Amino acid sequence: MRRFAFFALALVFVGLVLVPWHMQAAGVLSFGWVARASTRADAAPALLQAMWFGRWWFWPVCAAAMLGGAGALLIGRDRRLGGALLLAGGLAGLAATALQGGMIGPRGWFHAWPAELFGALKTRQFGIGLGGAAATLGFMAFATTGLAARGRFRGDAFVAFAVGLVAALIALFTVWPVGIVLAKVFTVEAGQNAFAASAGRIFEPKIWGLDCLSSGRSCGVAWNTLALAISTATAATGLGLCFALLVTRTSFPAKRLMRLLTVLPIVTPPFVIGLGLILIFGRSGIVNQAAFSLFGVELGRWIYGFNGVWLAQVFSFTPTAFLVLIGVVEGISPTLEEASSTLRANRARTFSKVSFPLMRPGIANAFLVVFVESIADFGNPIVLGGSFGVLSTDIYFAVVGAQADFSRAGALALLLLLFALGAFWLQRRVLGRASYVSMSGKGDAGLPQPLPDRVRRVVYAIALPWTALTVLVYTLALSGGFVKTWGRDWTPTLSHYGRAFGVEWGPSGVIWSGTAWHSFFTTVQLAAIGAPATAALGILTAWLLTRQRFAGRSALEFALLLSFAVPGTVIGVSYILAFNVPPLELTGTAVILVLCFTFRNLPVGVRAGMAAMSQIDGSLDEASSVLRASALRTMTRVVLPLLRPAIVTALIYSFVRAITTVSAVIFLTSAEHEMATVFIINRVINGDYGLAIAYASVLIVMMALAMGLIRLLVGERRIGRRASAPAAPAPIPQRA
Repeated sequence: MRRFAFFALALVFVGLVLVPWHMQAAGVLSFGWVARASTRADAAPALLQAMWFGRWWFWPVCAAAMLGGAGALLIGRDRRLGGALLLAGGLAGLAATALQGGMIGPRGWFHAWPAELFGALKTRQFGIGLGGAAATLGFMAFATTGLAARGRFRGDAFVAFAVGLVAALIALFTVWPVGIVLAKVFTVEAGQNAFAASAGRIFEPKIWGLDCLSSGRSCGVAWNTLALAISTATAATGLGLCFALLVTRTSFPAKRLMRLLTVLPIVTPPFVIGLGLILIFGRSGIVNQAAFSLFGVELGRWIYGFNGVWLAQVFSFTPTAFLVLIGVVEGISPTLEEASSTLRANRARTFSKVSFPLMRPGIANAFLVVFVESIADFGNPIVLGGSFGVLSTDIYFAVVGAQADFSRAGALALLLLLFALGAFWLQRRVLGRASYVSMSGKGDAGLPQPLPDRVRRVVYAIALPWTALTVLVYTLALSGGFVKTWGRDWTPTLSHYGRAFGVEWGPSGVIWSGTAWHSFFTTVQLAAIGAPATAALGILTAWLLTRQRFAGRSALEFALLLSFAVPGTVIGVSYILAFNVPPLELTGTAVILVLCFTFRNLPVGVRAGMAAMSQIDGSLDEASSVLRASALRTMTRVVLPLLRPAIVTALIYSFVRAITTVSAVIFLTSAEHEMATVFIINRVINGDYGLAIAYASVLIVMMALAMGLIRLLVGERRIGRRASAPAAPAPIPQRA
């Protein structure tokens, strides 16, 4: 506890004394602010601003730091008094920081009443930078350490700090931006009734209409979204389970290749899957042409609408279900299956009564994640939807349309959140309070049981044709990068790759002359920063939600779904509305892109971690605690080595999603920080399909290599199981 108190004190000292409080245009690491700190207040630390530049509003912040510092010095001698001072200093510092940042901006006071109370300001201040962030984190550590000193969180300072950190980050970068958009639902013009206007937006016939039951017209977008999400989640979860069983419980010879093909759609940039499906099943696709040539039947435009969107979403989200389920299937203890066989149960009964029930957490989590991804998906419905509307596309048109109706967009986003809440509640009801532990502190010498013949045949019958279809879709889609003009001139060429990734030699060395290099380097750099942050925060959150008990745990778990349930376009707009003005002035920077990646992809890491952790016996944590290990040491030395599949899932998913996402970042990119997907979409809009597909194929290869590197660095989970049956003992020689 004393170490955490001094850790907090060090953060506050850095934030107030050593680095600038406000954001710097050239960045803190350029150190250009050092020469300007004595002449410009915006380049100076907070203490220097208060002393030299007359910014009196920083004195309360400094006073709170002194109060917390006194608590840090006393915590070793008098735990109760030191904890009280830490708690008081932390809360006072957070309040003072929030007040000064929220009341004073680039034009002085944000509101009129402070000007009347304190007088007009002749100075201004911009958004919080590294100094403000470090001090805020230190004040929060003061407060959480004070709570732990007073007996909360079982007296563990690390658990208290982790809960406070996760809750604060989710509240700041998920709940607040989404809340700003949802608040637009209740925005009315003068003279309107707020309740009536809001109800009219939520219950309008276009959303809940059932004309499809009585006529050939389409149903409301809410019903379309629910039907599509349930169908997609069911199919993708079933496919993901089949692939997980195929690569873990069968003797299929090409398991590594199957793993690569299974996750290939998740590393695919936008429009590639839709384009491949159109080339196969569209009006001029090979299937339609073959049906007309052989049987004289025209299949028409069936690919546009529910059928096409469902097929594209199953392609897109099956890898997510597979990544969640693979760790769960691998974690099932073979000893339990051997025990069932010892009791004379056949393989079919063992699978149905022992193995499959232990997969329920993974199946439920995979279904929930895919369901939420489906209702929030924007790219597939916009490409293949045709007249089939869903909530996400309606939100997009409400935001970017001529009327820019943010109120209607907020109402539709609210419905998506309610759907996510319903899926969350249903998942909890299905899992109940049953135990799914299959890994304990004891060694596990069992061998995985082969699948029953009937199950194995079903797995092969589903997985292998789907794999063939995947290969066909990608072969046709990616071939466009090797022809001169898509759809007209099929002459083989590599000119598209040369235009995108050309390299020349000049007097000063290598010149990256290709038009795609700038966005490529920017995207890889930001994704490499966001992926470890997402994985670390996701695993930490999963550990807190499954291993710790604290007030508001269920609310925190649901809050994680907010950024995932809301379409990416709404997330992008909400980030612009929330972070375009001080105190967090992040629009146009690389920071806002990393934050968007992190909190947009965080739920998958959390659900994967929770599914894997539900199989680890809590007695391992208890044994570590009995041996007087702290919660931090228990997590790093005991729990994390058993969570390597979940860590791999979080790293891979967050990295590739940061590279392939488009809807969430299309409003957040700038000329300085152009993302690869935005570059691709612009090329598609301009009709330059060859260069767009060439860029997409390079990204696919790069992400496949990155996935292999992540698996190599993280390693595999080792849980002490035999790889094969023990050799029979050598016969004892007999005497002649």
